[in-house]
Amino acid sequence: MSILCYHSVDPAWRSVLAVPPSEFDRQCAWLAGNRRVVGLERAVGLLDRRYRLPAGTVAITFDDGFAGLAEHAAPVLRKHGLPATIFLVTSTLTGAPLRYEWVDGEPPPEPRTLTLEQVLEMQDAGVTFGSHTVSHRDLTHLSDGECADELSESKQVLGDLLGRPATLLAYPGGRHDERVRRIAAHTGYEAAFTLPEGREAVGRHAIPRIGIYPGNTERTLRIKDSRWYLPARTSPVFPALRRATRMVTRRRAG
Repeated sequence: MSILCYHSVDPAWRSVLAVPPSEFDRQCAWLAGNRRVVGLERAVGLLDRRYRLPAGTVAITFDDGFAGLAEHAAPVLRKHGLPATIFLVTSTLTGAPLRYEWVDGEPPPEPRTLTLEQVLEMQDAGVTFGSHTVSHRDLTHLSDGECADELSESKQVLGDLLGRPATLLAYPGGRHDERVRRIAAHTGYEAAFTLPEGREAVGRHAIPRIGIYPGNTERTLRIKDSRWYLPARTSPVFPALRRATRMVTRRRAG
């Protein structure tokens, strides 16, 4: 019922963005055995009026195009026969692998980003790709012209390099507003995806996803994939509920 959002799969990178390969393998095994996993383009066509997938249906996405996806995520996806979409920052495809300026804390190990050769190999193996803009700048902080350039240039570069139209977009950091959504639609993206931390607009160019992070077990995955999770997660009372749950857990443990 959810569109899942990962970032990297990497055994050496200690980051909230990097899921260890063993965890990712267990999660994919659970998804393959308990959910109908569909490609993202197919998922968009299945969304209901509230932009939710049918019960038991899941899509897998990755943001940023970290290099660990080629070595550690792609083999697991092939092993379990699962489709996935990676949203790429196109400036990383037109030169040497880059250090992501937006990554907080310890940077990922070398090499830091997928190369064009790796992207093409993964595309041949069935992975699909979408836009994460040119440079991962916060689109809500840009002028109309700058925002349009980030979206249109990324779309064109991906189309040229991959040989197929880029129709799907993930907003950097999940951040968007009405103006950004309007520009994304005008630029020609058929759908755009968010990563909500609170209540926000939902629509064809604001399709919510659920973040998956290190330490998330199969049980966590089941909870995050439930129909009630996203409304609860974006509720104003969610932080208080989470603190209360942690307090009860600690008391029981004591």
